Amino acid sequence: MSLMAERWRKGVFFMPTMVCGREATDREVVSRDGSHYSLSSGILPSLGARSNRRVKLRKFIISPYDRRYRGWETFLIILVIYSAWVSPFEFGFIRNPTGGLALADNIVNGFFAIDIILTFFVAYLDRATYLLIDSPKQIAWKYTRSWFILDFVSTIPNELARKILPPSLRSYGFFNMLRLWRLRRVSALFARLEKDRHFNYFWVRCAKLICVTLFAVHCAGCFYYLLADRYHDPDKTWIGSSMPNFHEKSLWIRYVTSMYWSITTLTTVGYGDLHAENTREMIFNTFYMLFNLGLTAYLIGNMTNLVVHGTSRTRKYRDTIQAASGFAQRNQLPVRLQDQMISHLSLKFRTDSEGLQQQETLDALPKAIRSSISHYLFYNLVQKVYLFRGISCDLLFQLVSEMKAEYFPPREDVILQNEAPTDFYILVTGNVDLIDHKNGEQIIGVARAGDVVGEIGVLCYRPQLFTVRTKSLCQLLRLNRTTFLSIVQSNVGDGTIIMNNLLQYLKDKKEDPVMEGVLREIENMLTRGHLDLPLTLCFAAIRGDDFLLHQLLRRGLNPNEADNNGHSALHIAASKGSDHCVRLLLDFGADPNCRDLEGRVPLWEALLGKHKAVVRLLVDNGADLSSGDTGLYACTAVEENNIDLLKDIRRYGGDITLPRKDGSTALHLAVCEGNSQLVEFLLEIGANIDQPDFHGWTPRNLADQQGHDEIKALFEDKKAPERTASFKSPRPVPHLIGKYSSEPVIPHISQDGLLESSNNIRRRANFHNSLFGVITSAHVNKSNSELHSPVGASRGIGGNYYRNSLLRVTISCPEKGNTAGKLVLLPESMEELLDIGAKKFGFLPTKVLTKDGAEVDDVKLIRDGDHLILASNDWAGDVNT
Repeated sequence: MSLMAERWRKGVFFMPTMVCGREATDREVVSRDGSHYSLSSGILPSLGARSNRRVKLRKFIISPYDRRYRGWETFLIILVIYSAWVSPFEFGFIRNPTGGLALADNIVNGFFAIDIILTFFVAYLDRATYLLIDSPKQIAWKYTRSWFILDFVSTIPNELARKILPPSLRSYGFFNMLRLWRLRRVSALFARLEKDRHFNYFWVRCAKLICVTLFAVHCAGCFYYLLADRYHDPDKTWIGSSMPNFHEKSLWIRYVTSMYWSITTLTTVGYGDLHAENTREMIFNTFYMLFNLGLTAYLIGNMTNLVVHGTSRTRKYRDTIQAASGFAQRNQLPVRLQDQMISHLSLKFRTDSEGLQQQETLDALPKAIRSSISHYLFYNLVQKVYLFRGISCDLLFQLVSEMKAEYFPPREDVILQNEAPTDFYILVTGNVDLIDHKNGEQIIGVARAGDVVGEIGVLCYRPQLFTVRTKSLCQLLRLNRTTFLSIVQSNVGDGTIIMNNLLQYLKDKKEDPVMEGVLREIENMLTRGHLDLPLTLCFAAIRGDDFLLHQLLRRGLNPNEADNNGHSALHIAASKGSDHCVRLLLDFGADPNCRDLEGRVPLWEALLGKHKAVVRLLVDNGADLSSGDTGLYACTAVEENNIDLLKDIRRYGGDITLPRKDGSTALHLAVCEGNSQLVEFLLEIGANIDQPDFHGWTPRNLADQQGHDEIKALFEDKKAPERTASFKSPRPVPHLIGKYSSEPVIPHISQDGLLESSNNIRRRANFHNSLFGVITSAHVNKSNSELHSPVGASRGIGGNYYRNSLLRVTISCPEKGNTAGKLVLLPESMEELLDIGAKKFGFLPTKVLTKDGAEVDDVKLIRDGDHLILASNDWAGDVNT
């Protein structure tokens, strides 16, 4: 909490962000005003990466990662190189710089003075919290405590320094030597270039070693000349003994002579012509040669590492090949195996040198990044493999994350026939041969990109059927059997889909005697329950395998387990007419009245399939249709024009006058179909001809609107009796809350005693706890009279839905000769009303008028039963004509 408080106090904090549906790898900084900016490239930069985003800091504060500031720092590097040469040179050869050299020195000092001022406005990175500090006070305090003093002293002009120093030190240029402090910038530059992937590491390192050597030679030559220049007897110096009156020589000759001495001493090839003549020079030479020992060791060590690094990979490859060849010869391996060994090692060397070994790269990354990369590279390929068709996305993502990418050279065995099934492979690129060795070596098939090999052995835990040998360079995805089964164990429904896919694949290959034998063996293993792959009751019910079903039930599986749609094994067995499976499930306690998400019960599935034995068995165990959505059943029977099915629904406890979820009843559909026989039957059992659906249509309105004279006559002759219980319009179905597709659906008992899936429970709870659910419940609980009242229905939030769904108006178009009008439901907007008029009367109306000639500009002003006139802008006729 203290860290978060500190980050908030500083005005920024880190938070994970989502990019294209996944969590971003960048860390984003969010300021208190809500703005976002990335610091990932500045805090932990990738090699050579530069941020494309601007950091939002306080006014007049500069980001250290700003491109313009980086350019300024690069310009200062050039000035540092000048200082590194001129400072020792002036210290050794020039007592009082004047003219152009003094002017250049002051100009360079001026630029560094500007940089000192600029530094007080550059944000810095707090290494403890990885926050950019943009507070001016904190920036100034940090700079003054670190490098400010040395930076300031190194910029003092020579003229001012001579006035400050004592007379005895004014000519020694000590302030010039302090400017070598600026070399820290060059060191930081090389450190950054060595990590930058855009620059070759070998040449950057060589450039650094050359610069270090030249600077050491330059400084030593300048310092050594200073000893001779300041000595009281010039003839008894290293340069005076070989060059009398050397002060009269040109500056260039003296400088070259000093560099010559420094180079010969550094390379230990002196002293023949230039050597120490006095004690001071001997002491200096002693320390300089001791320094050369360390410098030479540093240079030789670095150059050796660079050279060895370039040749170590080839040397390691040669040693590996020699070891493999020696092993093969000692053990007298066949030539084919020797070739495979050498080919594999050669391919590994090539892929390493060309950067193709993907798995080594992935293994060095965190699991989240590895999963994202694998998903991007291989997800589209894996989801097309026949074995994984139809499984959930979350299981597929887990499988892809655990797959290992490998390369195999041509003519190499990937799987051997009859070996233990430890892995199976998916081909990404290349082709492989499937070889059978039972009757000699026979190629019985070829697998290509997108195919899977070795899956039968892994799923059935039997020896591998074939030898798999590459025909060309192949990239394969390998998945371990143990890993695969552990993932599938937590996704039982998907395990069933995978097994079904395998069985269907083998059935399609039944013309192959080998595959036909494998299919029979797998079916026997399924019956005995010897497969490690998790199976569900639904899988056994789909197959109609009562023995397997009995084995699974004896293991303690829940007899009411359901798939993602709430469809239980009893639903499946009833729909297939498997009376043995139905009896087993009922004996083990399966609920005969369990509902799926659509409101279907097992008895309805048996009635649809006309499985009389299953119907009788379910009824004997207490099944009836009242537990399901009888409105759905009745509507389905009407759609199939099946009056016998309607009678069966009534016989087994279903009320065929109830509406389904959209509010329509069987009578509505019968009227729409124009089926007078079904309408007459429904009227005889008490169907209500004035019961509206969610859109306000009643069967009577539908008959009038569609012109079914025979049905209208039935309505007139035989009015349906009023139902004792007032009709309550079903609540709108709320949107399902998303869930993992592999999550099992556990049935629950609803408040009215019906078996209900956990999906329905969750969906209903989420809906009723929402604001719209509370408001909708309040409207639904109102009386019928208030609901049909335009005033009462339009009260409060949500009133427009009920108001517009029940208001009916008459529209006419005198302009087109229609004055009688047509009865329509009032839409939700004026635009929709004009569109209805355009379809009804065949022209484009632009305004709506009342019968009194007043123009209507809002649909909320229209009441139930109003007569509206549709007209164009230029129409000036009488609305009553």
